[in-house]
Amino acid sequence: MTTYDIPTEQWAQVVEAPGGPAVYKKIPVPSPGPDEVLINVKYSGVCHTDLHAMKGDWPIPTKIPLVGGHEGAGIVVKKGSLVADDIKLGDAAGIKWLNGSCLSCSFCQQSDEPLCQSALLSGYTVDGSFQQYAIAKAAHIARIPKGVDLEEVAPVLCAGITVYKGLKESGVRPGQWVAVVGAGGGLGSMAVQYAKAMGVHVIGIDGGSEKGESVKKLGGSAYVDFMASKDLVEEVKAATPDGLGPHAVLLLAVSEKPFQQATEYVRSRGAVVCIGLPAGAYLKAPVFDTVLRMITIKGSYVGNRQDTAEALDFFQRGLIKVPYKTVGLSQLGEVYQMMEEGKIVGRYVVDTSK
Repeated sequence: MTTYDIPTEQWAQVVEAPGGPAVYKKIPVPSPGPDEVLINVKYSGVCHTDLHAMKGDWPIPTKIPLVGGHEGAGIVVKKGSLVADDIKLGDAAGIKWLNGSCLSCSFCQQSDEPLCQSALLSGYTVDGSFQQYAIAKAAHIARIPKGVDLEEVAPVLCAGITVYKGLKESGVRPGQWVAVVGAGGGLGSMAVQYAKAMGVHVIGIDGGSEKGESVKKLGGSAYVDFMASKDLVEEVKAATPDGLGPHAVLLLAVSEKPFQQATEYVRSRGAVVCIGLPAGAYLKAPVFDTVLRMITIKGSYVGNRQDTAEALDFFQRGLIKVPYKTVGLSQLGEVYQMMEEGKIVGRYVVDTSK
């Protein structure tokens, strides 16, 4: 039987007070409960949500002190007494945003476990993956297929699953068009690829030529630079063959304005799917236009366990290539600074050994 030599202390990034910053320090290694596993986190993606959690931007209170992170890829090194035999020590596993749920409420029973009122959120209400050893409920870990690169797959555990779920929720079909707002960022770079893999044409919307080059390289059919555009609404519509606009819009932006614009360029009977969570933002759309054009406006949260398996399958088959840069866990503060300045293209991954 495989066994692991688990230390008593580990390096972690800890938010010690609301608003931050995160402090790189040594903390005790936790021990898993009966229905939990201990994962030796090798790599963790860095999500804009982690920055929101540190700053306390959202109306849901965070755990303090808090170890952030919810895109952790690593190896199961210890498990509780009630964990099923199909999870073995040495298995590759991922820590997602949804760390655990009750599995018995009406939402959990209908595969909407992210909506569970007792949900545990990694790097928010429970400690997450910005540490070398992290706890997760065994029922909710991502089962990472054998042979998959843990460094590259880490961002899929939130960004990939979230945009894949959003595309499913949009109802967009092969041959149709989707606009991805925030296409040059971490979520957007994967949304472009998942849409292409699903046979959907992509219009990327973001700011700057560097992000435009990234969108085209990843398979986007068109790119609209909101920083240079004189009429964004008309340019997005014009990017579709009939000029009527995309069938769906995925809003991944971290500012409010794009959420107000989307209904102006989505085609009639189209869907506007909200995924990004700008602090304090509101949606606004004209009722008359929304009714007469039969526009659907909806939110899409994170994926369930089946969505997770499907998103990982796309990745394993080589259909998704994550554009990422890796730095040491000790450099997390620098990544947050670049996030706030809007300088990140793709995704940053932290190596917990550095």
